Amino acid sequence: MSILLFIAGLLLLIVGANALVKGASRLAAAFRVAPLIIGLTVVAFGTSAPELAVSIKAALVDQADIAIGNVVGSNIFNVLFILGISALITPLVVSAQLIRLDVPLMVALSALTIVMALDGTLSRIDGLLFVSILIGYVLYLIRQSRRDTAAANAAAAACENPEELADAVNNPRWLLNLGLVFGGLALLVLGSRWLVESAIAFAQYLGVSELVIGLTIVAAGTSMPEVVTSIVAALRGERDIAVGNVVGSNIFNLMCVLGVSSVVAPSGIAVADSTIAFDLPIMLAVAFACLPIFLTEGVISRWEGGVLLGYYLLYTTYLIFASTHHDLLNAFSAMLVWFVLPLTTLTILVTVVRDLRRRRRRQRAD
Repeated sequence: MSILLFIAGLLLLIVGANALVKGASRLAAAFRVAPLIIGLTVVAFGTSAPELAVSIKAALVDQADIAIGNVVGSNIFNVLFILGISALITPLVVSAQLIRLDVPLMVALSALTIVMALDGTLSRIDGLLFVSILIGYVLYLIRQSRRDTAAANAAAAACENPEELADAVNNPRWLLNLGLVFGGLALLVLGSRWLVESAIAFAQYLGVSELVIGLTIVAAGTSMPEVVTSIVAALRGERDIAVGNVVGSNIFNLMCVLGVSSVVAPSGIAVADSTIAFDLPIMLAVAFACLPIFLTEGVISRWEGGVLLGYYLLYTTYLIFASTHHDLLNAFSAMLVWFVLPLTTLTILVTVVRDLRRRRRRQRAD
């Protein structure tokens, strides 16, 4: 039964993601809203609905490790796995807004989460603070969307065939596209639910702890909508939706999923010492690593995607070794600390310096 649920859930995710991306991209074109805004709001928040449902349910029944592990694991998974896979399919062009605002906000929220968790609990006050930041962020995006729409309307008035653009907005088919968005979201939520339920059954059969289940199985399962949506968006050439979906989902996970879960939990969400010492810093490091990667000519190349994906495999391997107390844990940890991390730091520094030099040459040439 679990295997059938897993397969059915995966099929629903694929169908739902296709409908969501198609409807969202058509709505963006019809109403002259930037695809990035659609990716940061409708698509990102919608595909994060499974994380919200799972974490709230876990918080209410006092499964704190699953509640916070789901969010932390999803944010790590989103950047390393989803961006990695999407960039391997096609190099992803990064919007200037992501570099200026959204990625720094993701880094700041990740750091704020660590500060709040240092006392061992994410309280209701912490949750309310996250929700307040979310409201301000959404209001900013709405304001920016209106400004972009006004500029697009002005451009439409100056074009040769403004009637065609007016017809795109007044065409009743936008209702069909809106139906595709909501229908796709519904399929994503149902599919991810079946996928998570079957995956948890597999993990419990193997005797894995709740925290590891939350950081891996549940996190990957609830992130399946983001996986399929970003891959489909990359294949369809909707690169702003592919990248905006990931960054927007991470922001939504921290501000809404973790925030609301902390508010509804009877006594807040308890944060394990291992999460504070290891998993939260990894989440912050992954968010921070986006800055130099995104800065390099505004493109996530295929080799950078491969590096991101490789790091997720290393992270998952470490969790498995740590949870099973494997004999290779010490050797694997030493390899990460003394080889992988220094090599990564050096690579990022060299890449950033090379990109800065290239930009200076261009400025001089201009």
